[in-house]
Amino acid sequence: MIVRGWCLAERHRKGVGESHLVRLASVLMTVGGLITACQSAPPVLPVAPPPPAVPTASRPIPSSTDSRASYHFMLGYQAELEQNTEQAIKEYQLALQTDPTSHYIKARLAVLSFAAGDVPAAVRFADEVANVPGLDAQMLGQIGGMYAAAGKPDKALRLFNQAIEQEPQRSEHFFAKGLLQANQKQYAEAEETIRSGIKVSPDSAVGYYYLGRIGVEARDFDKAMLEFEQAVTLNPAFEPAYVALGSVYEAKQEREKAIGVYRRYLQNVNPKNREIRHHVIRLQVSAKQYDDALRELEDMLAEDPADLDAQLRMGLVYGEKKNYPKAIQHLNQILTARPNELKVRDYLGYLYEETKDYVKAVEAYRQNLVIEPSYFEGHLHLGVLQYRLKQYADAILHLKEASRLNPKQPEAHIVLGLSHFQAEQYEPSLQAFLEGIRHNPDNADLHFNAGTVYDKLNRFDDVVKSMETTLSLDPHHADALNYLGYSYAERGVKIEEAITLTKQAVALRPTNGYYVDSLAWAFFKKGLLAEALAEMKRAVVLV
Repeated sequence: MIVRGWCLAERHRKGVGESHLVRLASVLMTVGGLITACQSAPPVLPVAPPPPAVPTASRPIPSSTDSRASYHFMLGYQAELEQNTEQAIKEYQLALQTDPTSHYIKARLAVLSFAAGDVPAAVRFADEVANVPGLDAQMLGQIGGMYAAAGKPDKALRLFNQAIEQEPQRSEHFFAKGLLQANQKQYAEAEETIRSGIKVSPDSAVGYYYLGRIGVEARDFDKAMLEFEQAVTLNPAFEPAYVALGSVYEAKQEREKAIGVYRRYLQNVNPKNREIRHHVIRLQVSAKQYDDALRELEDMLAEDPADLDAQLRMGLVYGEKKNYPKAIQHLNQILTARPNELKVRDYLGYLYEETKDYVKAVEAYRQNLVIEPSYFEGHLHLGVLQYRLKQYADAILHLKEASRLNPKQPEAHIVLGLSHFQAEQYEPSLQAFLEGIRHNPDNADLHFNAGTVYDKLNRFDDVVKSMETTLSLDPHHADALNYLGYSYAERGVKIEEAITLTKQAVALRPTNGYYVDSLAWAFFKKGLLAEALAEMKRAVVLV
């Protein structure tokens, strides 16, 4: 068999690397919207305008001989106005218990249940009232939108048609129906319906915007661009139309025209929109127009020399140019002028790590801790780096402090526990994971790692409990499936379950040779020698 002991070390090696990348994104996001940008592909059409959870017009209290129904109805209605969906549902359910014939309460429960994510309940209530005569157009539209989003287009279409019959002067009913038809790929019918809504509201920029979105869905980009342009003409401040138009040009790989659209938006609507400006820079970088991007950034910094986002973006542009020394030099220049910018130095430490200059990376993180000894990210990132460098004693010191400063951040507890584990300090390792669980009880990785330590301490019952908890939190936790399955097979217990668990792990990660090896071992323990041999051969190839 393949030598065991791979699971913990291999998972941790990869896990720390992944969390390091997540950490980078987090650092950049906290400084500004540095890695946030507009989507480069046209967005997907909504199924229909989402039904509002809050009633937009006053309603009569449902008639009932029981004053309790009226009382709970009023409380539910008040909760809706306060956008307290959960409380509104509770009150309406109480009202329904004493007035079970109230169609209006059922209708509100349908909409609210959908807003709360309880689709089965929403559909159940909607089915009870959808065919009731007397529902007004607003309620018909809300329930229709719910049906559409729940994947019941036929029911939605019928209600949208009824809403149109009641209020033919309201364009939003036509738009909802048209979006539904577009999502059914009935593009010609959808366009006709939207245009009917535009006849009702000829100056509706939203209507032309929807026509453009239909054109995108139908892959008729030229037509879509004309509609988006019309939307902008009708409402020169309509940001979604600019973004959609630019996105179409991006989808056509016409970056220059996309940049032109975004520049038009900046000139005509909001020249200070940092997200759009940074998206223009991102397009320039993706087109390898690094000098243009740098000029844009210089303009932004001329307007606001304190714009950390632009400063860091400039460092990133140099990084995209593979000019790491220049990127590092630029960030160091920022720090010379503003030595107390912890986020900038933290990112500088990351760049040093990328260039494998670990000495300077450590120095950058340590300098932040000199300036601010309670800087959580400094302790965390220094500790993680020291863990990667196998400097476990130093890592433990900083990760202990990080977990104390921010106990709700699971990574500090995880890497602290791993540092103790790699130093063969199993009791402290377990305590680190348990402390993390105390503050983050729903973190599956903490429970998984605690289980691996229990294994080292020969506490098999606790291993099983930890792995089962992990899987209850994350049924697709491949490492836990494999670990528990292999543990059963190794001990010769619950062999059928061992096979089931390891099969699930292999299904999730079919190229993981260690998982395949565990499955082979489970087959072997079951006496299925042919199957075991076949999986063993496959594992050897994959490892």
